[in-house]
Amino acid sequence: MKRVLISFAALALVAGCGVRPTEVLDGGAPASGIPEGMRIYFASDQGLRGVSRPGNEVTSLEAVVKLLMAGPNEAELAAGLADLTAITGEFSATAAEGQVTVRLPRTPVGGVAGMAAGQLVCSLARAESLLHGTRPDAVRVTVVAQGGTVGPYQCSQFLAG
Repeated sequence: MKRVLISFAALALVAGCGVRPTEVLDGGAPASGIPEGMRIYFASDQGLRGVSRPGNEVTSLEAVVKLLMAGPNEAELAAGLADLTAITGEFSATAAEGQVTVRLPRTPVGGVAGMAAGQLVCSLARAESLLHGTRPDAVRVTVVAQGGTVGPYQCSQFLAG
């Protein structure tokens, strides 16, 4: 029995495994933590989803709120994304040392609750990161709306784990 096993092992070594050598293949660029460019967040059945807005340069926090208010494009709507925010009228957004404050004087506080708050918080955290180099996980967003204040929130509070 030992001879049969030894003979079989020797035969396997001589035959090889059938894999032929190849040239070195380039695996591409290494994975990076945060995709480049602006991302805004919309609601879906699975929670918040960030979508790229590569053609939009981030110049201010207000510009990001306007992007969010414009809603998902046709492809994003077809993929089941929705804007749950109910931002109406004027608004302003300021930042200092990673603390973002959004003022929505004509928007009821209920219009920025739950996943709608997450859309706003995550979109603004991304913008603050691009504008001032603050780590997105260090950004805190407070929303001052008609009828109350919510936050400060971090984006991670709204993203499914």
